[in-house]
Amino acid sequence: MEEEKRKNKDKAEETPEGYYSNRPTLGNQSPSRFRRELGKCMTYLVVVAAGIVFYFALLRLTDISGIFAKAVDVLKPFLYGSLIAFLLNPIVKQMDAILIPMLEKQTKNREKAEKLSRTAGIGLAIVILGAVIAGLFNMLIPELYQSIRSLVFTLPRQINELMDGLNEIVKTDSNIGVMVRTFVEQATDTFQNWLRNNFFRQANDIMTLLTTGVIDFVGEIVNALIGIIVSIYILYSKEMFGKQGKKLTYALFNSRHANIVLHVTQKANEIFGGFLVGKIIDSAIIGVLCFLGLTVLNMPYILLVSVIVGVTNVIPFFGPYIGAIPSAILIILDDPMKGLYFLIFILVLQQLDGNFIGPKILGSSTGLSSFWVIFAILLGGGMFGFVGMLLGVPTFAVVYYIIQMLINGRLHSKNLPEATEFYDEFSFVDDTGKYVISKETLEKKQRQAEEEKDGDENPEN
Repeated sequence: MEEEKRKNKDKAEETPEGYYSNRPTLGNQSPSRFRRELGKCMTYLVVVAAGIVFYFALLRLTDISGIFAKAVDVLKPFLYGSLIAFLLNPIVKQMDAILIPMLEKQTKNREKAEKLSRTAGIGLAIVILGAVIAGLFNMLIPELYQSIRSLVFTLPRQINELMDGLNEIVKTDSNIGVMVRTFVEQATDTFQNWLRNNFFRQANDIMTLLTTGVIDFVGEIVNALIGIIVSIYILYSKEMFGKQGKKLTYALFNSRHANIVLHVTQKANEIFGGFLVGKIIDSAIIGVLCFLGLTVLNMPYILLVSVIVGVTNVIPFFGPYIGAIPSAILIILDDPMKGLYFLIFILVLQQLDGNFIGPKILGSSTGLSSFWVIFAILLGGGMFGFVGMLLGVPTFAVVYYIIQMLINGRLHSKNLPEATEFYDEFSFVDDTGKYVISKETLEKKQRQAEEEKDGDENPEN
C-alpha cells in the first residue's frame, strides 16, 4: 500500500497539471436529474431565442442578403477554385491510378510516388484546361470579329432592301398597303420620340452601364485566374480536406446521423460529378455535330453558331433552344431560307441528343423524371439565373434523393414496400398496418418474375 501511494505521489509530481493538460473524457457519466431538467430548460430557451432571431432576421432580410452577396463576391476566387478542382479531379484521380503503382516500383517509396503522381496529374489537368480555354478563344474571337464585321457591312443593305420592299407595298392602294403605311408612320414617330426624349438623356447611363460591365467582366476574369491557383492547392490537399470534414462530422453528430450525412455527401458528389462531367462531354459532341451539319448545309457563321449551341447545351432541356434563338437571328439576317433550314436542323439535333446521345452518356445520373427536370430548371433559373438553370437539376436530384431516403426509411420501419409501383389504385394498407397487394400488381410481378426466369434459362436470347 505504501509503495502504491509513493508511485502515485511521484506520478503527480511529474505531471502536476496532467488532469488539465490532457483531453478530458466526456459523456461517460449519466446526467443527474438536475442536469436533465436544466437541459430541458435550455432547449426551450434555445427554441424561443431562435424564434426571436428568425423574426428580426426577416425584418432585416435586405441587409442580410446584402451581407451574403458581399461574402459571395469576396469568396468568388474560392468558389471558382472549388468548381475547377471538382471538374479536374477525375483527371487527377485517373493519373494517380496509373502513375502511383509505376512510380512506387521505381522509387520504393509510397509517399514520394504519391507526391510525384499528384504533381504530374495536376500539371496535366491544368494543361488540358488551358488548352480547352485557348482553343475556345482562338475559335470564338476571330469568328465573333468576322461576324460583327459582316453584320456592319451587310445590315445597312438589308435594311435598305426591307425599306424598298415596304415602299413598294405602301405605294399600292390595297388594304395591306394602307396598314403597312400606317404601321411605318407610327413606328417612325415612336422611334423619333424615343431618340429625342429617352436615348440622348440616357446616354450617360448607358455608357456607365457599359463601363461597369467591362470592369465586372475583367474582375470575373481575375477571379477565375485566382481560382485556378486555388484549385491547385485544393487538388493537392483534397485528402486532408476530406479527413477534416469527416472528423468534424463525427464530432458534431452522433455516429448514426454522421454516417447519414457522409452517405448523402458521397451521393451528392456522385450526382454532381456524373451530371456535370457527362453534360460537358455531351455538349462537346453536340457542338461538333452542329459544326459538321452546318458545314454540309453551307451555313454562315458556322464556328460561332456551333460554339453557342454547344455551350448552351450544358443547360438541360432548354439549352439547345436558348442557343438556337440568337443563332437563328444571325443566320436569318444573312439568308432567311437558311435560317429556316437551321431551325429544322436544330430540332433534329435536339431529338438526337435527347433520345440517344444524352441517355447514353448521362444514363440515370440524376434519377429524375422529365417533369422534375423541367421543374428544377425553371425553379433554379427563376431564383439564380443561368447558374440556377445549370446546377438546378443536380441540386434538386440530391434533395429528391434525401426525401426519398427518408420516406423509404419510414416505410421500412413499418414493414411496408418501398417501391412506388406497389402503391397503385387498388393496393392499400389495412388498419393493422399490413400491406394488401392488388390483383393487377400481383399479376405484373408474376409476369416480371417469369420473364426474368426465362431470361436466365435462355441467356443467348
